Amino acid sequence: MKKLGFGEYWIIDYIDYLALGGTPYIGNPKQPTISIYNLINGEYQVRQFRENETIVSPTFPELTLTVTKFFKLVCKYVTVMPSDQNQDKI
Repeated sequence: MKKLGFGEYWIIDYIDYLALGGTPYIGNPKQPTISIYNLINGEYQVRQFRENETIVSPTFPELTLTVTKFFKLVCKYVTVMPSDQNQDKI
């Protein structure tokens, strides 16, 4: 990622019933998590946000959403299928 010049990237793990992320990354018990990675002095540093925590992003300083509000907005527009159903769509 560093070679591509990404100063920040996000990993959004909402699909807790699919258990996509490991417990070191999204908690135990697993819960919807937004992980934001920022390039600082040549290394990525991660901050994780869950539930009613306000998302903090240097790239979007005016962002005032909590994780819960973020997922409510996204779920209005995105349909998610279990991974075994996704294989048929590829």
